[in-house]
Amino acid sequence: MSINFSKRILTSLLLSGILLFCLFLNSFLMLYLIIIASIISFYEFNILIKKIFKNNQKNYFLFNIVSLIYLCFFIFTGYSFLKNDIFGLFFVILLCVFSDTGGYFIGKLIGGKKLTKISPGKTISGSFGSFLFSTFPLFLFWEYFGNINLNLVLVNIEKNILPLIFISLFLSL
Repeated sequence: MSINFSKRILTSLLLSGILLFCLFLNSFLMLYLIIIASIISFYEFNILIKKIFKNNQKNYFLFNIVSLIYLCFFIFTGYSFLKNDIFGLFFVILLCVFSDTGGYFIGKLIGGKKLTKISPGKTISGSFGSFLFSTFPLFLFWEYFGNINLNLVLVNIEKNILPLIFISLFLSL
């Protein structure tokens, strides 16, 4: 087992523990966790955008504004899930975990052409693995609950799973 993989597992377990602690202890702790994750994400995205638009300040500024709007939307949506639909929040978290894990494993297993120069470890096969694995939580929820309420649409999976497949693929993207 590689050191990189061991670090990923340890980090995942630690973050999962913090997430579950905040989720079940107090909704305000979870809101703070969402805000902290949003700020870290904004910082990481800002570094990425600097690499892409190092010679074009106008586009750099525009992307920062768009990412700030996205950040506010993320905080609002996370808090809305927390208050109204804990199963929907759990579904989205599982979708992210499965998407990331699928991208990592399929990318390492198959390898292939690199997706971008900015993140040299990302491959096209890893992207397909990410999309494929992002649909797995659908089948977990189908087995245990029979429906998924994402505050957007209540869909009975046994009758109409297609909209949820599209939602899962969009969230994975």
